Parts: sequence; C-alpha cells; structure tokens
Amino acid sequence: MSTSITSRAVLRNGIEMPWLGLGVWQMSEGGQIEGAVRSAVDAGYRSFDTAAAYRNEEGLGKAIRECGVRREELFVTTKVWNNDQGYNATLAAFQESRKRIGLDYIDLYLIHWPVKAKYKETWKALEKLYEDGAVRAIGVSNFQIHHLEDIMTDCNIAPFVNQVEYHPLLAQQQLRKFCQEHRIQLEAWSPLMQGRLDEPVLMEIAARYGKSPAQIILRWDLQNLVVTIPKSANPARILENANIFDFSLSSKDMAKLDALDRSHRFGPDPDNFSFNF
Repeated sequence: MSTSITSRAVLRNGIEMPWLGLGVWQMSEGGQIEGAVRSAVDAGYRSFDTAAAYRNEEGLGKAIRECGVRREELFVTTKVWNNDQGYNATLAAFQESRKRIGLDYIDLYLIHWPVKAKYKETWKALEKLYEDGAVRAIGVSNFQIHHLEDIMTDCNIAPFVNQVEYHPLLAQQQLRKFCQEHRIQLEAWSPLMQGRLDEPVLMEIAARYGKSPAQIILRWDLQNLVVTIPKSANPARILENANIFDFSLSSKDMAKLDALDRSHRFGPDPDNFSFNF
C-alpha cells in the first residue's frame, strides 16, 4: 500500500510505477506545462502522463529534461492516437513521440483507445517496441474487459497497465477485479470527475477528515490499489493533490464512496466513441 509520494506499484515485469502522477491533458506547450511540471517535481511527483493527442509532448519533455531530477527516477507515459493505429503506423508514431519528448526511452506506452479492427495490430507494434527496449512497459487505455480478453487470446505479452476513467461515480468494479486477477495495473484518468466534487457524501467525509473532496477521492483510488494521475496546472492544487499520504480512509468510508457508483461517465464510452473526438 502506498505510504508516501515516493511509493510505487510494481508492474508484472518488475518495473516500478509511482502510485501518484501528474496528468497534463489540456495543458498548453510553453509556460503552462513547464510551470506545472516544475511545481509537481518540487512537490515530489515523479510520474508524468501525456499523449500524442494532447499536443504537449515537446513541452513536457523539455520540462522533464530541465527539472534537475535524474532520468531513472522519473516515469514518463505517452500514448498512440487513434489515427496512428496499425502496426507500421504505430511504430512510426512512437518514434515521433519519442523525438518530441526528447528522451532515449519511454517508461510506459499505451494504446489510447480501442479502435475496432486496429487495436490488435497496434498491440503487436507495442510488443515489438517493448522487446526492442524502446519502452519499459506497455499497456492500454480505455479498454473494457472484452477488449482485454480479445488482445489476450493471442498476444505474446499481456498489457501491464489499463488506464481508464475511474472515480466514485464510475467505479468499474468488475473491470478492476479482472485487472487485479490478471495482474494488469489499473490507472485512473479524470479521477476528480472533471471538478464535479459537490456530492454530499463526499463532502461530508472530507469535512470529517479535514481534507478536500479531491484528496478524499485520490486516497480512495490508492486504497483501491489504483494508480491515479490528477490533472492540474495550479501549483497549490498540485501540492494539495500530493498531500494524501498522512491519513487513511476507514473501511466504512470506503464503502460509502463505493456506493456512489452509478456508472456515470464524463468522458466517451469505450464501446461507442467518435474516432476523432
């Protein structure tokens, strides 16, 4: 269980992945993302999650290279976008991402969405990247159980990570159980419900612990053994999101948060999404 911001989950291949990271979706190149990364590094973050589709890989890479922390202490994730899926296209897209980020290797490379008739071919490309040592771990994003089962029927390497929308209103309990059974680390994007934090139960629990609703959710993630990557460019919020290692939620409060689940998505449905949303 994570006890400090330096705590790491151990993936199936032995690679260590921080339990808490910074998501950089919607951050612009230049001052915004570079400032956010500096603030996060100062707060103890060592994991950073981007994607080709975010159009900020270059800024993230620059900030990481200049942050003063040794490369081996950092964990960098990026993703192949829908338009670039397919075996050869994915290999080319990876090289472009690595060039933009400016690092010799990427820690985790993900398929961003399960594009029908493409994602299995894309997975073969990720396997090659892993076997060639260009990435330390490979995984998927927004995959449901049937997508994972489809890949696992004839893959050489099963996904190490599945990054999905995950929060108290979308607890995805069956998916979490499946991933745990198959040693696929679940990771939460949009853990803070895009700012919809006014749930009465959540606010009541937060008041009792003297914490913010955001901190309660992030602690719930960790106690459910889910890696979490809240996004913020605000230095105060970045620090607040990191201040979740000095308390634990009781089993009763964990159950109250579990009971908020109503399968509510703020993002697209992985079984029915626009190719270029």
